[in-house]
Formats: sequence, structure tokens, C-alpha cells
Amino acid sequence: MAEGSARGRAAVVNTPADIAASPLGRYRSLVDDWDAFVASLCRPLPGCVWANPTRIGVDALAGLLAEQGVAAAPVPGLPGALAVPASFRAGQQWWYCVGLAHAQEVVSQIPALLMDLAPGQRVLDLCAAPGGKTAQMAFALGNRGTLIANDLSFMRIKSLQGNLDRLGVVNVTTTCSDGANWPSASGQFDRILVDAPCSSEGTLRRNVSLLQRLDHANSERLGPRQRALLRKAVQRCRPGGRILYSTCTFAPEENELVVADILAEHPGELRLIEVSIPGFLTQPGITAWGDKTLSPELALCHRFWPHHNDTGGFFIAVLEKSPACLVEPQPTQAVGSEIGNAEWLAGLDAKYGFAEGYWGQYRVNRQTRRGLHLMAADHAPPAAPKAEGSGLFFHRTNVRPPKPTTAGALLVGRDATRFRLELTETQRDAYMRRETFEPTPEQASAMPRGQIIVSYLGYVLGVAIFHRSGVIESQFPRRWSGCAAGPQAPATARDLPADALG
Repeated sequence: MAEGSARGRAAVVNTPADIAASPLGRYRSLVDDWDAFVASLCRPLPGCVWANPTRIGVDALAGLLAEQGVAAAPVPGLPGALAVPASFRAGQQWWYCVGLAHAQEVVSQIPALLMDLAPGQRVLDLCAAPGGKTAQMAFALGNRGTLIANDLSFMRIKSLQGNLDRLGVVNVTTTCSDGANWPSASGQFDRILVDAPCSSEGTLRRNVSLLQRLDHANSERLGPRQRALLRKAVQRCRPGGRILYSTCTFAPEENELVVADILAEHPGELRLIEVSIPGFLTQPGITAWGDKTLSPELALCHRFWPHHNDTGGFFIAVLEKSPACLVEPQPTQAVGSEIGNAEWLAGLDAKYGFAEGYWGQYRVNRQTRRGLHLMAADHAPPAAPKAEGSGLFFHRTNVRPPKPTTAGALLVGRDATRFRLELTETQRDAYMRRETFEPTPEQASAMPRGQIIVSYLGYVLGVAIFHRSGVIESQFPRRWSGCAAGPQAPATARDLPADALG
């Protein structure tokens, strides 16, 4: 089998013979067209980006792509999503780095559509990092209310928070906890997503070297943890609520067999429900594997094979908890201090000219010594586990003068009526590269010196300093400045979108 590389990641590196000789060969009896399945796994995975509904429409995003000469097409069944070439590096684009869009594999976007989300629901994402599904669900809830994004890894939580900050999500509390031991003190949730850690066979088109590491033993090893996560979700789901279990693998040991065991543990309390997925061809869940015969109910699960929709592989089961189960109280925890924040908000109003009563749509509090966070006004984190963070860190008060964070500027900057400067394309590129650049004569005469919010085509880019010397200094975060303004450099791991699959 040919080795993959960063330079050739979009090229065919696995052959049909490689696939047939791998552990994937055991699925031959499950696939309707083996040759088409194998051929799809030997092709690079098309890209996909979705428009941030709080900042840009999908048609406007398509226009930005067209200006770059990038062919983008709507994805049937995914409102707001655009298919882009496999070789296109969304994570390097200015509009991606300022949160106008997010890169996420097509099938990974489907779970949020099937959760039947609506504002006012209390939602738990039990295995959330790196955060694409979390962000989708946050916006489906109207960016208000309470969504908990949990992950076992603190470093993955940090990556998740970075994605949420860039996109302007304010209705999420992040937690770092073992989802299989999620505390009962959290109360119950209307919707729970269990996007379980798995053997990731369905990501082979994106991770070509994975084929060398596939082993049937991985599925046997992961099964107990997947059952524990789904079992906990059943416990924490409110009566009449919905649980979605998903993986990006083909293995029945991680899919139907897991769901079958949990259904058997909760007779009369849990059932699979039928869901429609317009725009996608799927196959029913299997009802037999090896020497095991499963309930016909398992056919209500959905299998996404790569050759059917030119995607990765995926599995989805949607379950409903009986309305007759016991309802538990929903205890919440206080987050941060709200004492003394009015003075800081008055300073922002005085400088940037926000409308009277503007901050009433948020809860403003201090969670760290660095400054202030914004949360949705009705956000109520559970009593346990301990929150890593709630909402968005938006105003840094431990510096002089205090200044909005980039995430804060991206969120509220469009509503500023003063100290806001529109940049040219050349200035935009310099700003994204964290450079200092010259204003035009018109800009220099119209804009007072000091801290300013900068934008391009009306879209906020972040914060800059207009110095008395007459130059503008970019304050774009170093950790976000992987965006390459101008000709694209060779791809590296840093260039890849943070959430190309999840």
C-alpha cells in the first residue's frame, strides 16, 4: 500500500487490493455494491463548509468562494452547507478564521438535523470535541438556552472552545468529565447526543494511513465504553426525550450490537424511532451479524456507506425514552460574578456606541481574573460537573486600556456605531497576517486614534490599534493567524480545519 503524505493527501493512496485484504473485507456481505464501495474508499473525500447562520447567508458565502475561483455547490439535505473540492483548504481562508463558516464533513452534519432541536430545550453533547456538532446544535437552539459540551480530554475541550469562540456561540457550557460517569446532579436533558469514540473506519478517505492500523480487535475493545456512554445517556434523558447515538465506523460491534444491548437493558423504557433523512441514500441497520440475530427494530438505524452519497462512512440510531419514566429536578450552578460589571459595559457603550439596553440579551459575568464572559441570558449550567467555561470570553479587563477579545469583537462588533473601520482587501490580508499597515488618506482623516474594530465587506475581522504615528497595528490572535492571506502555502497539519470531520 502506498504511503500517504501531506503533499499528496488528496491523491489516491490506497488500492482496491489494499481494501480487500484489510479487515474491511469482512463487510463484503453487508455492502450492496462491493466494487463501488472499494472504489469510493480509494478517492479523496470532498470538502464541505457551512455558513454561520448568525453572520452570513449561504448565498453570500458561495459568493465569497466564487470570487476566489472555487466551485461550490449546495449539498442536498443540508441547508446552509456547500460542497467544495477535496483540495480546498478552508482553514486558511480569512472568512473561515473570522467565523463566517465552519468546515465539517457532510455525514457529520446529519446528527444535529435529526435531534429535533428547538429553543428552550436542555441539551447534552456527551462526547463533544472538536465541536462542529456542538456549534450546529447551539445555532439550532437559537444561540440561547442551555447546551452542555462535554469531553474526557482537557486539550480537546480547549480546541472545542476555540471553535465555539470563533463562531460566536454563547449558549454552551464546556465540561471535562468522563461521560460514562456523568453525574446525576446534572439533572435530565431533553436531547442527548452520543457521538461515541470509535474505530473510525468511516474516515478512511480523509485519513488514508488508517488502513494500516485497522484491527477487528479495536471494535471489541471499544464496545464496552460505547455501551457505558449510551447507558448513561438513557439515565440522563428526560421522559419523552430523544437520544442520538452515532459513530463513524462500519463495525456492527460498535453500532447495532451496542444499540441492541442497551434496548435489551431497558425494556419498555426505550425505543428506536423512525427518522427521515431527505437528500441522502442510506441502508437500514443490520438485524443479523455472525451468529447473532437482532431484533427487527434495529432496521430503523441508518448506515451511510461512502459510495452512496460520496461521503465518509457513518452510523446513526435515534432513540426515544418513554414518557412514563420518572422526571427529575434540574439543579443549576451559579457561574461567575456579576458584581461591578456595569461599569465595564458602560465603558464599551461610551467608546463603541452600542444601543441602549444592548447587553440585556446576555448574562455578563466574570469567570476569571482576565475579564468578562458573555452568556445567553437564559443559559443555566447544571449543578455538576464543574464547568470549564460558560459562554464566550469577550472583554479583557486586566490590560490598560481594556479591550474586547477577538471573539468578542466578532460577536458584538457589527453592532458598534463608532471606532469601526472598513479595510481594503490589501489591508485585510495584512491584518490577518498580524502586520502593521498604513491607512488610506481617507481612513486617516475620518478615524480617531486608538483601539478600533476593523471589518471587510461589512464582516468584522477583530480589533486593531490606530497609533498616533499614523499606522494600524493588527491585534489578530497569533493562534488564529494560520490563515494564509494571498497564495496558499503547502498544506501542513496546522492548515487543516480543526473540525473537518466532527
